Amino acid sequence: MSERDERQRRWRLVLGKAETPEQGDGGEGGGAGDSGRSRPPLSPGDEAMDRALETLYGDSQEGDLSPSSPDVARWLGDIRNYFPDDMVQVMQRDALSRLDTKALVQHPELLAEVEPDAALAATLLSLRKVMPPQTQETARAVVARVVADLTKKLEFPLREAVSGSLNRAARAWRPKRVQEIDWGRTIRANLKHYQPELGTIIPEKLIGYGRRRATLREVILLVDTSGSMATSVVYSGIAAAVLASIPSLKTRLVMFDTAVVDLTDQLDDPVEMLFGLRLGGGTNIGRALSYARGAITRPRDTIVILITDLFEGGNREVMMREVEALRGDGVTLITLLALNDEGAPRFNATIAQELADLGLPAFACTPGRFAEVMAEALNGQ
Repeated sequence: MSERDERQRRWRLVLGKAETPEQGDGGEGGGAGDSGRSRPPLSPGDEAMDRALETLYGDSQEGDLSPSSPDVARWLGDIRNYFPDDMVQVMQRDALSRLDTKALVQHPELLAEVEPDAALAATLLSLRKVMPPQTQETARAVVARVVADLTKKLEFPLREAVSGSLNRAARAWRPKRVQEIDWGRTIRANLKHYQPELGTIIPEKLIGYGRRRATLREVILLVDTSGSMATSVVYSGIAAAVLASIPSLKTRLVMFDTAVVDLTDQLDDPVEMLFGLRLGGGTNIGRALSYARGAITRPRDTIVILITDLFEGGNREVMMREVEALRGDGVTLITLLALNDEGAPRFNATIAQELADLGLPAFACTPGRFAEVMAEALNGQ
């Protein structure tokens, strides 16, 4: 295919059937602006891709993503054949946004075909109470897939962050765990034991890092469950479950709106824990901070991670007094405006500035960056 034909093909796919290639860039060398010339026919693969795009984004009635269309579920699955994974997720989210809520909660076959992610899980959790039983079971399965996938992504970096609290200046001659081995020093100390026939070193002794301190750290995640924080709630619940599985940490998960709910005893089953949540409602950050302060037994060994957009619905002065009290007790307080991949939502800039003035900056955080935040907090104590 010539360069001109390829350019026309691309414009045809971009503009759809209803438009003409003459609306293209008209660039040098002939292209979308060459009227009167025959256009190259689309290949069967391009025609299938074009139909998928037209169904979702076109104005033509030939494509239909209405709730009554029997082909919606098939379309949600078939686009995986035509587009890369990152684009598939974007298109599926666009498709679901065009379906009304009733269609989403009444047709489990739609959910079964969607590539699950944290945003979809948050949507399903928000709609849980209006779902019929059959759809609830499908939604639970989708959320379980999201939890399993995100746990795999978060577990290793979070465990590495905790092991980063090892004192790398000290040495232990009998490290008990793989993550405690100083591989550089171990290899240098055992070079004389290199085995040419095996192409490797057989270490006679292992050199490890010593622990900075033997005491447990306490981590409290305080998570705002108001509507704008829904995706952050999903990530926070999974992160808390991972942290709770690390023996050197004592992890507590507290969700709040105007009420405060301690979910620590449910961290062994994050799917059930998330499905039991009530998303939306007001916000009382001061009350949540007060609850956390009352649960702390060793302030200087405690990290409180407040995840909220800072739109305090309670008394702002009470909230700031609780912040000051935690700081005065020696607690490490970190404020995250969001814990997701989309960045910070709309947040209360005035309160964020007040926290910054106290030396407590508030910022949005991706799940990957969260492991680094934990490492910095643990190493800073």
